[in-house]
Amino acid sequence: MADQNSPFEHEALEADMKRLAAEINHHRERAEMKNVPERELLKEAIRAFPRFENAPSAAEIPVPTPQAQNSAKSPLPDYAEDAAPEVKLEIEYLLDCALYKGLGKALAEADKSPYFVRDAFHDALAGKLYPELQKRGIIK
Repeated sequence: MADQNSPFEHEALEADMKRLAAEINHHRERAEMKNVPERELLKEAIRAFPRFENAPSAAEIPVPTPQAQNSAKSPLPDYAEDAAPEVKLEIEYLLDCALYKGLGKALAEADKSPYFVRDAFHDALAGKLYPELQKRGIIK
């Protein structure tokens, strides 16, 4: 399992990482995905990841208060940096939900958001998960 300072120490996310790895491998085997970059395989796997139909609303999902980031780099994709503050907070909230409550719940909650928020969340989530999946040898 990941070290104690890692956001990947939560049981829900750890189980989801295994499911995500299987989804990535499934996409990798599809003929139309043979020459697709690994980051795009990850994004496709996130899009196809099962949602929890009975996911609680955002108000019902307690998420720890975000800690000050060690890095000055925002988890948001570049195109979301100039978004309205409430949009950026929603994307960051969804990222926290994914890391603390699992991908299925966060993706179900994101499905209720505007397209821009969903797209930015998927890209931010891929950016967060990509290094960990590389470290585990799941993607190159």
